[in-house]
Amino acid sequence: MRWEVVFQPQNLALYAEGLTTTLWLLGTSLLAGGVLALLCALVLTSSSRALMPLRWLTSAYTYCLRGTPLLIQVYLIYYGLAQLEFVQSRWDAVWPWTYFKEALFCAWLAFTLNTAAYTAEMLAGAMRETSAGEIEAAQAMGMSHAKVLARVVLPSAMRRTLPAYSNEVVMMLHSTSLASAVPAITDITSAASRIYARFFLPFEAYLFAAAIYLSITFVLVMGFRWAEKHFLGYLAPQRA
Repeated sequence: MRWEVVFQPQNLALYAEGLTTTLWLLGTSLLAGGVLALLCALVLTSSSRALMPLRWLTSAYTYCLRGTPLLIQVYLIYYGLAQLEFVQSRWDAVWPWTYFKEALFCAWLAFTLNTAAYTAEMLAGAMRETSAGEIEAAQAMGMSHAKVLARVVLPSAMRRTLPAYSNEVVMMLHSTSLASAVPAITDITSAASRIYARFFLPFEAYLFAAAIYLSITFVLVMGFRWAEKHFLGYLAPQRA
């Protein structure tokens, strides 16, 4: 084992760059994906006949994104959509196609669409399982449908989705390693790959990367445990 190579300043700087990219991909994709997931969940749980075509389209979106590997989605966006002549001819002038010449944006878009599909189905399921008593009590107080949704259904569903969503966040952290499959992106995994290729130290390079992922996972898990204890404490069995 030659750990001193991993701890050389230039190699630590490479891991630091990869860590920054990984955290940026994770944070921004979860944020944008969360907003998109909320909109999709509202459509999926809507009973309006006028929204039926949009509901079918949203269901098809979540089914396709959850039914195909994330790596394939990354490839389809970076090597497929971004390489179309229609898109490339508008790279330098027409928004939003200007973003598709950036490898980081293509990976971010794939991660965002993927996590939004999973989160939308989780949130929609929790919304459908909201206690009828809670809804009836809100309606008895004179709340409109919009207020019931905003003040009762959504807050309750978001709290109950926390345990499942914590797994989604951890899975997304691990999935960001797929960004290493896209050239010009330096995430934690690609940083380890470069050190391995340069010094032929597979165990040291990838074990150090694994330690970084494990540390981030620990922080995320502890954060979600605190959130579950804070927001879901009322569901815990009460001692006599």
